[in-house]
Amino acid sequence: MRAFITVIGKDTVGILAKVSAQCASFGVNIQEVTQSVLQDMFAMIMLVDIDKSSVPFDDLRASLEKLGDEMGLKIHIMHEDIFNSMHRI
Repeated sequence: MRAFITVIGKDTVGILAKVSAQCASFGVNIQEVTQSVLQDMFAMIMLVDIDKSSVPFDDLRASLEKLGDEMGLKIHIMHEDIFNSMHRI
């Protein structure tokens, strides 16, 4: 199963490193990343494999949201199935 992680907020040093480290700590494999800095705003989308995650999806979501709060960012994770369903209508 795959999921999309989106990160948006003011650009600071270490955003990619901290989000990647959080994923790695739970056994979540990052498959693809795209990121942009628009003036002083950071935007990133990650496609991740959550099959071998060591925590349930809701715990992963809560952990990423907490990390986002600590860093002043909005971090959201969505199952690939939900993403695909949203775009089939």
